[in-house]
Order: sequence, then C-alpha cells, then structure tokens
Amino acid sequence: MFTERSRRRPGRPRSERAHTAILEAARELIEGEGFAGLRLEHVAARAGVGKATVYRHFTTKEALALELLMELALPHIALEDVGDTRAELLASVTRPIRALTDSPFGPVVRALLSEIAINPALGDPFRESVVQARRAEIAQVVRRGIERGDLRQDADPALATELLVGPVYFRLMFGGDLDDAFAERVVEAVLRGYGAPDRH
Repeated sequence: MFTERSRRRPGRPRSERAHTAILEAARELIEGEGFAGLRLEHVAARAGVGKATVYRHFTTKEALALELLMELALPHIALEDVGDTRAELLASVTRPIRALTDSPFGPVVRALLSEIAINPALGDPFRESVVQARRAEIAQVVRRGIERGDLRQDADPALATELLVGPVYFRLMFGGDLDDAFAERVVEAVLRGYGAPDRH
C-alpha cells in the first residue's frame, strides 16, 4: 500500500513515538476543526514536537490526513474466508458500518468527506489505497461465492461490491440507521439479485 512513509529517503531513524503523537494530534484537530482548520504547526504544538519534526514526517497536510485515514481504516478492511458466502457478504457490510460507528475512523472520515470529494491531493490517493483495498476484499468475497455455487456465475463482483457497501456511505452522507438490521436487508437484496437459483 502506497503511503507517505514509502516516499521517505533513507536517513536517521524516525521516532515512532513522535509519529504516533503527530497522528493523534491530527486526529483531534481534524475532528474539532475540520480539514480547513488543520495546520501543521498546530499539529506540532499539540503533539509536543517541533515543526521540523512534523515536516520531516509529512510534507503536506494532505499527506498527514491520508496516513491518518489509512491507519484508522486498515483494521476494518480484511474479510476472512469462513466458508459461508452469506456470512462473508454480511461482514462486507457490517465491517464498514462498525468502522464508521464504533471506531475513530468514523469521526475522521466524516470530517474529511467533502475534502476527499474535491481535493485530488487527498481524494485520489485515498481512493487508490483505502477504497481500492476495500473493493478488492469484497470483490473476492463475491468471487468465492460464485466458486461455491452460492452466487450466479454472471454475478458482477465490481457491481456487487458497490451494491453492498454503497448504501452504507449513502446513509452516512444523507442519514439513516447504520445497524445490523440494515446490513441484513442490504445482503438479502443482493442475494435476491445475485443468488444462484438452486440456492433459493
């Protein structure tokens, strides 16, 4: 996964403690003031490090916000092969719901949604990393369902992925409950469309 870290030149070892403090300070400032109010010097002050330390780790506030998003999203992306297509489809919906409602990722991505939409310096790498990683995991769930005979052979993994996770982000943006009952309804709708006929 491409990150700001991967671009850094060899040099003296970074302080992981300082790096963690910078990300935590950025999280607090983004949640409190949004992206427009984020300043690297303010991050340095809150993290208790010098401005040069912040700039050594992150060249822009977009790079800082991106790494924060990636660190917070990463624990919620992987989907385990449990041998049960319906359970895996349900996890495809519930994991992003949990990320948005029960983890620090939720408040941060809410604060950054508009910036992700309009700022290519943040939005493009976010889509190439976090969004693409989630799409790849869910598409693999769909492919496993096809291989097991639970889903139709002509099921489109890319479209099925959007049908599963799209409603979650629609409700995030426009309102509506994000709970287990909603996840069940999304999965049932997808199975009605893509379930193999002999599995009904």
